[in-house]
Amino acid sequence: MPNYRRLIVPGGEFFFTVNLLDRRQSLLTDNIDKLRAAYGYVQKQHPFETIAICILPDHLHCIWRMSPGDGDYPLRWRLLKSRFTKSLPRSGDARAGRRKGERGVWQRRFWEHLIRDGDDLDRHVDYIHWNPVKHGLVNDPADWPYSTYKEWKKETGRPIDIPREDWKPLHLGEH
Repeated sequence: MPNYRRLIVPGGEFFFTVNLLDRRQSLLTDNIDKLRAAYGYVQKQHPFETIAICILPDHLHCIWRMSPGDGDYPLRWRLLKSRFTKSLPRSGDARAGRRKGERGVWQRRFWEHLIRDGDDLDRHVDYIHWNPVKHGLVNDPADWPYSTYKEWKKETGRPIDIPREDWKPLHLGEH
């Protein structure tokens, strides 16, 4: 098994992509209250600031600012995934290759990227907020209910001013 190394930076800002194992499911939006409860619980127990987030049916993107003395985002993701999964009813699905206790809701890994500067932050925030449009769920980011786009736009006054035909999306952990 590969030995993955994660860059741990206390107080750092990180972009994440976290996917369901079965990308045909819509567990995240179908169970948005359970996901929000798990997210809030972990955030309270192990503080971090959410700069931007967009939850889609089968994956989510977000940017977190870690606490100054703590950069352990892998712990937070493990707890969040576990708490959300435990809130779901058990299915009869018993796929081969699962680890003991693993229910097969999430992909085992997640994508992370350390935000380098203000331009990098802006690019990733735009990517997050444009994602429901990219996936054909809405025509305008303001129409997606599971995103921080409206708050971001209100707070910064900076809408995404990219015509749809000119959008050159990044591919950040989405496969």
